[in-house]
Amino acid sequence: MRVSPFRTGSRCISILLNGTSKRWICTSSRRWEAQKMEKREEKLELDGRQYTKDSLYNLSPGVRRLLDRRILQEPSNPLNLLKRRIVDYVHQTYRKPGNRSPLFTICESEPRVVSTFQNFDSLLTPEDHVSRRPSDTYYVNRGHCLRAHTSAHQHNLMQQGLDAFLVIGDVYRRDEVDRTHYPCFHQIEGVRLYSKDDLLGKKSDGDNVAELFSRSPDPKRVAEKQETHSLDATKATEIQLKQFLESLCDELFGKDAEKRWVDAYFPFTHPSYELEVFYNGQWLEVLGCGIMEQKLLESAGVTDKIGWAFGIGLERIAMVLYGIPDIRLFWSKDTGFLSQFAGKLPGEDVKYKQISAHPQVIFDISFFLPPSTEFNDMTSDVYDTIRTIGGELVEQVKLTDEFENKKKAKKSQTYRIVYRSHEKALTKEEVNIIHKQIEESLANTFGVTLR
Repeated sequence: MRVSPFRTGSRCISILLNGTSKRWICTSSRRWEAQKMEKREEKLELDGRQYTKDSLYNLSPGVRRLLDRRILQEPSNPLNLLKRRIVDYVHQTYRKPGNRSPLFTICESEPRVVSTFQNFDSLLTPEDHVSRRPSDTYYVNRGHCLRAHTSAHQHNLMQQGLDAFLVIGDVYRRDEVDRTHYPCFHQIEGVRLYSKDDLLGKKSDGDNVAELFSRSPDPKRVAEKQETHSLDATKATEIQLKQFLESLCDELFGKDAEKRWVDAYFPFTHPSYELEVFYNGQWLEVLGCGIMEQKLLESAGVTDKIGWAFGIGLERIAMVLYGIPDIRLFWSKDTGFLSQFAGKLPGEDVKYKQISAHPQVIFDISFFLPPSTEFNDMTSDVYDTIRTIGGELVEQVKLTDEFENKKKAKKSQTYRIVYRSHEKALTKEEVNIIHKQIEESLANTFGVTLR
């Protein structure tokens, strides 16, 4: 029986499967050797640009491999289908007056390494916000990181004079490991800015119906609006925003799908909302949005307009629309998966048909943390290490126990790792080889003491 290989690292060990067939399980030794070499290298090259690394650099080999693959550009990937469906709808529905060309500019080639100003400060992220920590963000150096959201490009694009655009691309966060989370995922960010004439129109005498900004700014903001915005302009912008997004949801989920708006909080919009859709018997959070903070526009040199912004996570929507149960499948090269979406049109109703349901193999790992290492930092490093070595064979990682003995100055953690292949049933012997490599890497790289 022919058994196709699966990859988890670089150095390969030959073992017997089913008594006769040889299978190559790739382990992590060379991957981690490469990582150590990479840390000694001074530069990171990505998207035609070069960046100098420093001590904050924390890109794992697993994340570097993800950067090399652009699945949003692969025609047979369901994320590509969903992206095209959204872009096609927006282009067909929203046109410029007069020449009737598309109103929204599509921005898909923005650099994936951004400055910390773009990723945080330009979006009014507080200095002490948890998202700034190295345990949450992939840093290249103290001034640059992998973008954690497509919102990181708003400032530059508004500076360039764009007032209606969609930013599309892959974003990166140090996140937990399970069926719905992955260190890389994909977003579509939408921004629309309005001048006074665009938003409010004019009366017969040529004067505007209302003003964008309050003649005397309120000393405090209220739930309904920002300090400088007029109530009329805020309400008019809210109507435009909600009409745009409700019609987009009608396109994706059908006009009969029930929708509801929920008040929310984001540091870069006010008021802020989340749109939920009742689909397949449950409420689904589709997107977050709101009226853009005027400080964001002003910092980009836009002083005479008001605008809205929204963000959609493509994986979340694609998993629901196409019935995909595991986020790892978007990264699969298995023809049994990709062939189900190849040649399909963006608007076609496609449902994924599961090609296998192999059993899980579960292993635990317990260790003492090195002195002075914080729990959160260790957890992020554990997730990255397991993802780098286990690759697509890791279905889920769960922190099951965390304990600190202050008298003995010891901290311990226990993780449960769930392994499962989409290609075949894994044996404990196969998984044990990978699991031992994870233990060794954690001990050698981060100084943990295995229990």
